[in-house]
Amino acid sequence: MLFVRRFNTKDTDFENQFYEFIAIDQGQASDVTGVVEGIIADVRARGNQALLEYTQKFDRLVCENDAQLEVSQEQIIAALEGVDSEKRAALEHAHARIFAYAERQRLESWRFTDEHDSMLGQRVTPLDRVGIYVPGGTAAYPSSVLMNAVPAKVAGVEEIIMVAPTPDGKVNQTVLAAAAIAGVDRVFQVGGAQAIAALAYGTQTIPAVDKIVGPGNIYVATAKRMVFGKVGIDMIAGPSEVLIICDESANPDWIAMDLFSQAEHDVLARSTLLCTSSKMLEQVEKSMNDLLPTLERSDIIQQSMQTYGSLVLVDSLEQAAHISNKIAPEHLELSVQDPEALLTHIKHAGAVFMGHHTPESFGDYCAGPNHVLPTSMTARFSSPLGVYDFQKRTTILNCSNQGAKVLSGIADTLARSEGLTAHARSAEYRGRK
Repeated sequence: MLFVRRFNTKDTDFENQFYEFIAIDQGQASDVTGVVEGIIADVRARGNQALLEYTQKFDRLVCENDAQLEVSQEQIIAALEGVDSEKRAALEHAHARIFAYAERQRLESWRFTDEHDSMLGQRVTPLDRVGIYVPGGTAAYPSSVLMNAVPAKVAGVEEIIMVAPTPDGKVNQTVLAAAAIAGVDRVFQVGGAQAIAALAYGTQTIPAVDKIVGPGNIYVATAKRMVFGKVGIDMIAGPSEVLIICDESANPDWIAMDLFSQAEHDVLARSTLLCTSSKMLEQVEKSMNDLLPTLERSDIIQQSMQTYGSLVLVDSLEQAAHISNKIAPEHLELSVQDPEALLTHIKHAGAVFMGHHTPESFGDYCAGPNHVLPTSMTARFSSPLGVYDFQKRTTILNCSNQGAKVLSGIADTLARSEGLTAHARSAEYRGRK
């Protein structure tokens, strides 16, 4: 019997109990800072030798020399040619949809001329080299390859370096095929904090990059936080999460499976249902108990749902939207009769999946929008990974003689008010005939 926490917004202590439950730290038992600091320092000091040792220790992969850290282009091409036709077609179709969506995100340079004939503008250029981390521990994720590499490619990044652990030396051929389809330039079979350190600082074999993107476990997330500043990062991602808002028009089996599809990621994943109907909640709960035994990862799902899952009875869809906005979920499903109307009340979410026929799982793989999303309430101020994450914006300015005269007086006055005389005189020079 699956036990999932139940809440009712009519209860007098709902706010305290529910938000206290939501605030439980899913990573509170993991204190890895010291370990990661040591790994990063070691990789910086010893480079490839440290990578070889950590790869053997953590992934049980023995590389006899530096060259074996890298997956050859021949292996990558062979993986693409060897993957079965159905998988290849699915990868190529997903790639096409992700690419088409990403193309619409590309930022463009612009200029304008002001009333003094001075030119002002913004120049947009791609990053030179980026690193993408692809998890490879308990599962392999070709979808992560596409989601991270495609927007970088659309942005015009010159070189994409991929790192992925290969426990026991087992290289996932579908992941390599995805790398080939996405246009990844080089692939290294290195994972964990040591891979992040290598991408940030470079080694004798792995080149240093300008930005690191991609999901990973708490060691990877901690390492990304520590190297930020030396390189850019996409975000610090926590455990995955879904929040579903449904009404009586929903299918209880579909809702149960959508909750499970998030829970099967990880025992730390959070799945929340807000529903306007007590009858529907009962039906969903029954569906969960009926469907759970049919799933391969039922143990993970059960632990996740019983620890972090919740079923909430709400008074109205507007109240559900209010609760959702406070949580700012990574994934938000609006499984209601009129999702467009409900969307007007939504302010904070990483991605919104609208209507009964739009499960979050479509977004994970092939719908088009990116599946690298802000977690842990950071959707209040963060956005999904996109092409703009691989582009830089540089401001440009070219003053005319007339424009310089106008700006010199303003800059002179403001600079002297700040006590910066050199600034003032630099501006003053430009104002002279």
